[in-house]
Amino acid sequence: MKDALAEALGEPVAHAVLLAGGASKEAWSVDTASGRGLIVRRAAASNLHMTALTLRAEFDVLVAARAAGVLVPQPVAYLGEIEGREAFAMERVPGETIGRRIVKNPPADLDVQMAEQLALIHAIPVDALPGAGRDGLFDALYADLDTAAEPHPAIELGLTWCRERLPLERAQTFVHGDFRLGNLAVDDDGIVAVLDWEFAHVGDPVEDVAWPLVRAWRFGGDDRRLGGIAEIDRYLERYAELTGRFVSPDELYVWEVLGNCKWAIGALRQTGRHLSGDDRNVEFAILGRLACEMEYELLDLIARAA
Repeated sequence: MKDALAEALGEPVAHAVLLAGGASKEAWSVDTASGRGLIVRRAAASNLHMTALTLRAEFDVLVAARAAGVLVPQPVAYLGEIEGREAFAMERVPGETIGRRIVKNPPADLDVQMAEQLALIHAIPVDALPGAGRDGLFDALYADLDTAAEPHPAIELGLTWCRERLPLERAQTFVHGDFRLGNLAVDDDGIVAVLDWEFAHVGDPVEDVAWPLVRAWRFGGDDRRLGGIAEIDRYLERYAELTGRFVSPDELYVWEVLGNCKWAIGALRQTGRHLSGDDRNVEFAILGRLACEMEYELLDLIARAA
């Protein structure tokens, strides 16, 4: 792989290692002979969601996000295929990305900074992003769920419950699609970079606002609703101040339920990648057990709403 990376980058590679994690894409930490530190994102054998962007489109999104002032790594180059799978290179940034470490001692203003980055993301011009498809969120979730090998009535109930309660008239914006702890590089001062743009699309911006509230993204932290790091008041206030969008508690609650449906389906898709033989991986197999945790959570949230 080292030789293939060197050929794609057009310069000798001194060191290359496949990083742990990265359930949907490979991430290679690369040091070139000239001293550059890079991350090469390379496609996996299959995708977490069928609507995931190609690496070509994700690279273009990264370029557009940086131009819009979002904190993202410097895009370096789209590399085409490396050993049969497409890839791109970006600068390697400092900071912690492991959620369970971040929640132990989060920076004081991380909640506010998250709102500020979301405001910038949602202001990215939609017409400048032809690679980011427009949202048919429920259709996409049902299509992904239909690939599961067995029925999941709890998830279907959750999808129906949410679809009956979410407004459909809000103007669509650019949406990151996976904005949460684990996809943020964080240092002592806060956010260094927003990572993993493969699920970017055009849709309802509140999908992004609510996604880090899902219990799975609290990473064993306390029960503070925003990723285990803070309550949501300052986060929502700063987002509303910057965007003019006030998100009501009732709507946010429904999006939280939908987030659990979305990640339950994602967990099932991960297991399917393993069981199908397309992408044999013990991590993918283990993720399948998370689906029942999300089903319990969404049913509990619905029961409490009643």
